[in-house]
Amino acid sequence: MHKMYIGDKLQIQCYKHNGKIHRSWDEAVLLDIKKEYLVFGNMKTLVTEAEGNTWRTKEPAIMYFFKEKWFNIICQLKKDGIYYYCNIATPFIIEENTIKYIDYDLDLRIFPDFKYRVLDKMEYQYHKKLMNYSSDLDKAIKNGLSDLIDEYKNNACYFNEKLNKQYCSQYMEIKKEKNSNYS
Repeated sequence: MHKMYIGDKLQIQCYKHNGKIHRSWDEAVLLDIKKEYLVFGNMKTLVTEAEGNTWRTKEPAIMYFFKEKWFNIICQLKKDGIYYYCNIATPFIIEENTIKYIDYDLDLRIFPDFKYRVLDKMEYQYHKKLMNYSSDLDKAIKNGLSDLIDEYKNNACYFNEKLNKQYCSQYMEIKKEKNSNYS
């Protein structure tokens, strides 16, 4: 991995177990470099689905990608509060200015009222059978979900509203600075 700097702009690519691209985002701006994870931000970024259709995200998002944990976290700062969309996924790698990971269907959705729900259990079972997940992989995925729920219940820093709002402000400042450099 080459040297990275705060403000660097990368892309994100999400794959499925069979190696096929599932979804990509055209922007992730680096906000922080920690020993265990990287923090990125984006807003109104272009998302391309595997089928080729595109859409744009609506609100600012702060994203945590982990070097060794089997999940990533997207903090969505919406008008009615902070929502978290957490993907059970492999630890990330970075190749050619792109964050890459394999998504394993199960998601944890956390709502502003602090309740949470595990999503896409049927999709996980379907892909597990279709793509022949090994028992070791199944165990890693289930451990990832369990670890993620534990981190949430134990108030891990990535679920801290104040911290995520600070990262959001930092992202907006970087975008403003970059835009003024181009005008």
